[in-house]
Amino acid sequence: MKQFIIGFAMLLCAGVASAQGAPGKPLKLVMARNSTVPIVDVMKNLSEKCPSVSITTNPDHSDYMLYAGWAGDYRFMVIAKGGDTLYATKTSFLSNAVKDVCKFLSTRP
Repeated sequence: MKQFIIGFAMLLCAGVASAQGAPGKPLKLVMARNSTVPIVDVMKNLSEKCPSVSITTNPDHSDYMLYAGWAGDYRFMVIAKGGDTLYATKTSFLSNAVKDVCKFLSTRP
């Protein structure tokens, strides 16, 4: 009987953990070559805002391309592998641009 109760408790805990939602698949971004925001600044904010997203230097291993530009304000674009622009944002603060990109990426399957 004890084994049954322990087994049931373990299954119950596993169910609670899965109901809370497992983190999504880690995503990899490659920075566009013509980005004007330093990769270090983008990565610092990415690691704080969405730790499941990383930056790679290999376009073949990336899920998306990120253009990060600055011209008085921050302009970020998320680009699909085929070259289609999926999302764009323009903000006054780098942290807000990264937050917007993270929010968009979290909605992607």
